Parts: sequence; C-alpha cells; structure tokens
Amino acid sequence: MLRATTVLPRGTASPAAVVDRVVLDAGDRHRRRLAMTGEAGTAFLLDLAEAVRLRDGDGLLLEDGRVVLVAARPEALVEVAAATPADLARLAWHIGNRHTEVQIVGERLRIRRDHVLEDMLRGLGARLAPVDAPFDPESGAYDPAGGHGHGHAHGHGHGHAGHAHDHDHDHDHGHHEHGHAHDRAPPHRHD
Repeated sequence: MLRATTVLPRGTASPAAVVDRVVLDAGDRHRRRLAMTGEAGTAFLLDLAEAVRLRDGDGLLLEDGRVVLVAARPEALVEVAAATPADLARLAWHIGNRHTEVQIVGERLRIRRDHVLEDMLRGLGARLAPVDAPFDPESGAYDPAGGHGHGHAHGHGHGHAGHAHDHDHDHDHGHHEHGHAHDRAPPHRHD
C-alpha cells in the first residue's frame, strides 16, 4: 500500500502535487499510523515515525511525490464564554482539571459536547452556545512541537527495554500530559 511518511505544514505543499483530500475529526488528526482513503479515492497508509497532531490545511506527502491535503471535519462543540477574563480563566481551570481537550478561540473556549460538563459550567456562570465547527484543541505543555510534528525519523528512547511504542498517542514519561483525552476515563494517577 502507498504510504505517507511526511507531514507538510499548511501552505508548503506545491498546489500541482495535491491530488486528494481527507476530512478528519480531531481524534483522527492525532495519529501515527492509519489507513486512509481520500475523497477522490486515493488509498494510502499514514505511517509516521511518531504520533502528530495534523492541522487543517496540512499536506501528507505520499511516497510517489503526490500530496493529500488534510481538512478538519466539523464536530459537535460548545463555545464557552464568560463575563470577565478572570471568570473565563476560572472556567478554563475547571475544564482542564477534568482533563478535557479545549480550543481557545479569541475570548471563548471550545470543548466537545458533554451534557455533564455543560451543566457544571452553567452552574459556574458560563454562557454556552452549541456550534458545529472544526475542533483544534490545544496541545500539551510538554509537546516539544506544539502538537505539530513533521513526520521525521528520530530515536526517542525512554530507558525501559522491551516497551513497544507502536500506538497512537504521545508518551511523555515523567510528565502528566500524554496527548490523549481523559474525559471518558475514570480518574487515575501517573506516578
């Protein structure tokens, strides 16, 4: 199967090389390895050295030199607004305390629809508005590429033999952020 092993940041792909487009939600835009088929039928395997967060407009460079563009699929989200910047900061703290992915859009926050979290935020004084929009959540504080990798190969040993790293989330040992959502998982600790 044809492979895509390099991510081209938005705006860097030659327009003449672009042959197709994949439309992905935020979860499928944070991958290392995934079989995909573009809207025009181009089948390929995303096969990156490590999981990266693909952004709307990035290009996936195929082995044959062609490029498939990435488009962010609109998702069911809720925009969170507050009366003051201090109130918004407090709401952001409560969202982050629940390990929920969040996108900052101007003076508002966006999160995935979750009626329990929405009820909590309303109780804290938030103004909520449902939206269908692409979701581009913040990357973790310990993500050296700011959540935007570029498909290059390099070693990333973690000092424990026999521990495979063939999975679709980041592994920042020794830090709390892991690059995957915790909003549906029971509380747990990383000691």
